[in-house]
Amino acid sequence: MTERSSPLVLPNLEATEAAGAALAALDAPRIVFLEGDLGAGKTTWVRGLLHRLGHEGAVRSPTYTLVEPYALAGREVLHFDLYRLGDPEELEYLGVREAFGGDTLWLVEWPERGAGWLPDPDLVVRLAHRPDTAEGRELRLEGPLAEAYRRALDDRV
Repeated sequence: MTERSSPLVLPNLEATEAAGAALAALDAPRIVFLEGDLGAGKTTWVRGLLHRLGHEGAVRSPTYTLVEPYALAGREVLHFDLYRLGDPEELEYLGVREAFGGDTLWLVEWPERGAGWLPDPDLVVRLAHRPDTAEGRELRLEGPLAEAYRRALDDRV
């Protein structure tokens, strides 16, 4: 897996949303893991992508429902938040295993809580608070699509 050596600085919420929106330029990702501490900007990043794909409503983290489905741009998008997951086996009860494959895009917050059950990601997006600002974030990339997404970010952010 490749990781960008230096993080991309996202100075504010708008830049974090723009970074998420830039992923819409790539048709290839099917499974994206979003990693970072609470409040690191994972759902903000997802909001940017979902809005770019045509979602017009609010985007909230599915902390209590675990998954929020969307039908956008001719494909299904599943936004997972596994923070409250007690055991990866609980994912089986959601009935989403049949969503593996096909053209479904998985956006998975807190993927480590689904370890051993989730398929390997095409892209890992790591967001972290910047120590010098309350609003700024740093974004690091890993995975087979990291380089293609970095190029899309360079073109748009």
